[in-house]
Amino acid sequence: MSTVNLTIDGKKVKVSEGTTVLEAAESLGIEIPTLCHHRDLVPFGACRLCVVEVDGAKSLVASCSYPVSNRMKVRTDTERVIRARRLAIDLLLSAHPADCLTCEKSGVCLLQKYAYEYGVEGSSFDGEKYDHVIDISNPFIEKDLNKCILCGKCVRICEEVQNISAIDFAQRGFNTTVSTFLNRPLTETACVFCGQCVAVCPVGALTERIRRFKGREWEFKKVPTICPYCGVGCQFDLNVKDTQIAKVTSHEGSVVNGINLCVKGRFGFDFIDKEDRLKVPLIKENGKFQEASWSKALDLVAKKLKGIKRKYGPDSIGLLSSAKCTNEENYLLQKFARAVVGTNNVDHCARLCHASTVAGLAKAFGSGAMTNSISEIRNAGCMFVIGSNTTETHPVIALEIKRAVNSGAKLIVADPRKIELSSIANIYLQHRPGTDVALLNSMMNVILRENLWDKKFVSKKCENFESFRKVIRGYRPEDTEKITGIKAGDLISAARAYAQCPKATIIFSMGLTQHTTGTDNVLSVANLAMLTGHVGKESCGVNPLRGQNNVQGACDMGALPNVLPGYQSVADETIRDKFSGRWKRKIPSSTGLTVVEMFNEARRGKVRAMFIMGENPMVSDPDITHVKESHEQLEFLVVQDIFLTETAELADVILPAVSFADKDGTFTNTERRIQRVRKAIEPVGKSKPDSEIVCLLSRKMGYGMNYSSPEEVMDEIASLTPIYGGVNYKRIDKNGLQWPCRSVDDPGTKYLHKGKFSRGKGLFTPVEFKPAAEMTDKTYPFILTTGRMYYHFHTRSMTKRSKGLSEMCPEGYVEINPRDAEKLKISEGEKVKVASRRGKIRIKAMITKRVPQGTIFIPFHFAEAAANLLTNPALDPVAKIPELKVAACRISK
Repeated sequence: MSTVNLTIDGKKVKVSEGTTVLEAAESLGIEIPTLCHHRDLVPFGACRLCVVEVDGAKSLVASCSYPVSNRMKVRTDTERVIRARRLAIDLLLSAHPADCLTCEKSGVCLLQKYAYEYGVEGSSFDGEKYDHVIDISNPFIEKDLNKCILCGKCVRICEEVQNISAIDFAQRGFNTTVSTFLNRPLTETACVFCGQCVAVCPVGALTERIRRFKGREWEFKKVPTICPYCGVGCQFDLNVKDTQIAKVTSHEGSVVNGINLCVKGRFGFDFIDKEDRLKVPLIKENGKFQEASWSKALDLVAKKLKGIKRKYGPDSIGLLSSAKCTNEENYLLQKFARAVVGTNNVDHCARLCHASTVAGLAKAFGSGAMTNSISEIRNAGCMFVIGSNTTETHPVIALEIKRAVNSGAKLIVADPRKIELSSIANIYLQHRPGTDVALLNSMMNVILRENLWDKKFVSKKCENFESFRKVIRGYRPEDTEKITGIKAGDLISAARAYAQCPKATIIFSMGLTQHTTGTDNVLSVANLAMLTGHVGKESCGVNPLRGQNNVQGACDMGALPNVLPGYQSVADETIRDKFSGRWKRKIPSSTGLTVVEMFNEARRGKVRAMFIMGENPMVSDPDITHVKESHEQLEFLVVQDIFLTETAELADVILPAVSFADKDGTFTNTERRIQRVRKAIEPVGKSKPDSEIVCLLSRKMGYGMNYSSPEEVMDEIASLTPIYGGVNYKRIDKNGLQWPCRSVDDPGTKYLHKGKFSRGKGLFTPVEFKPAAEMTDKTYPFILTTGRMYYHFHTRSMTKRSKGLSEMCPEGYVEINPRDAEKLKISEGEKVKVASRRGKIRIKAMITKRVPQGTIFIPFHFAEAAANLLTNPALDPVAKIPELKVAACRISK
């Protein structure tokens, strides 16, 4: 792109052709006032506050939309410009409320700011004022159109960034307003309550309804931290006053999300100071919990664990770490398991979502992580989304997908349900649950048959190709139609679109992994990427989206039964010696039990005690009846959490931990970015950070874990974990770092496998299609598949305590195809019974074409109608991940 030379206020500057005058001025540090402009939006030029003088132009020009030209001369501060800006402010104030200077947005309201700066104390125009009723018809956003200046930012961000268009301009002239279609409440529109409109509103027209208390903006201390929900790792600011959190606001400097947040990130924070937060340790006596001191509770835990270890051996104890806790806390718990208890029986919920990802990608590529960065999606030419309902589970990443589509990229979606992305996809493949291998092999059959594969990449960078090719020959799309339910022509089109695009990326999540063939599915995805050379390059690759805020970090920290931090094998004597030397304890060499295996062994009496930190298996694990029976077989159960969860109710001792807002540490997001979590408020009651609790317990058990801060823990992590070797708190303070980051001079890694794969050469693995572990029959004729929904998260321990989120979706539901509902005489909203071979639940019916005939869908969040009472605990033989996406069920009135 050619460059342009121009002069602004006497300063020379060189910028790219197509740059606006406003952008050129910003590059010089020259501030030009704007009300309607935002860097993420198409220039609008409505407020006329950004006008400047350009030599040769007859009138003042709007700098936000006026392109630069060579040898242009611009003045931003002439008397003519100042007069025009004062007039614009004067006119805006003429219809503005009289309380402008005492408005709650005082301190961040741009109209007020510029009125002060330009000396406009009030309007010189006398005219009609607005008289709109303040709208509080939804739980999240308060709309006061009396303060609206019609800058259009809210309308444009809803359309251009969110691709929702829930609001628009209505009426004309003085009566122009921002409204919904037919002026309906936002709850009756397509609005997803992301709050982007609130974030960009320059005045007080749109504000957050969910705030703990009122206050002026200058009264709030803004603490930047990381969202505690999904794995995107959005940064935001906690607004704190008098040790309480008032609200969440966007942190524009975030490299991950900019100002973008979803409803949970922006409005789902009120669980933090909920009255039922655990505040003191609890000990169960005669079936009831009694409050206890920390000393008494930890003495009891230490005594019981030491006694069980002495009597039955260290492997009679199992520990569950947490994808919701920090890296430092996960590191300390797995260290406690290995150095204090002496077992590798440590696991966490990644086993239930992405164990097959780690196993499959590590085998194929040498690393089990997302290969590319979130920001690279926008520049992809083709995106293949399979097994990921991205708009509901990872909404901010979905914005990148939509952005790419708007720029002309092709989108292929494969999912048994018609998800939102299906509606904007170029090709939608609605396959039967559990048939992913057949689908992927068929695409690769087309690519080989039509000579669309990257021969140079395969021959130079991969191995075992011929064995793979022999298997693929048997998967012609014409033959797999009966397996997948997808027409051969659609599969052929998808294969061509993906293979022929220079920059193509695969995005997947638990729809691909939570199967008995989950590892096979991931290996097939890896095969597809290698076959076409779409890996090891920018905006290409294989990108699993992590479900929880620190699933990636918990895995990185070695909270897994077969690896130490940094995926260093417990079977490697050299690795064990390194950790033993630092920890001063011998590290066990045998692979430990996974989470599902722990409960199986508890049922058999082999596992006698469990320590569960921040996990809720009584909702999240498959076949909950079995999980409960396993819990009841334990001699001793300790649960460390922030609320009395369904699992905590079964505990012998409960240790009160703190939320993300009450502690320091780090999370690692789905793109391998290690980011700072910062303490904003003091712990509730006598609760303590998980790291402090683990250290206290460790010392009670005779092993000295002594750290002055989480930063010191990270320093130890870096010294033992090569992929984190260059990480320290100073380096990650602002934007974080993406591993591998091996030294303090290493800038981190934007995308993996550049030049060569982590394992050397990429490994093709021949994969044959295998049906799901449980098939339908006359007794159980429906396929049940489960997943997440937009307004809730994981086991709802946090989101059900958020007033707005619970109001939007207060109970579980089962999605049923209209034809199936008609046959069963089931009506919308009716309570139905869903049963599998493992249990039954009563749940509300939702009749929708999102699911095909013969398939039903239940979100797993709701303990009151727990989908996991029904799901199949059958395991993937490699990753030991359960089959949560396919179970045979029946429905009755």
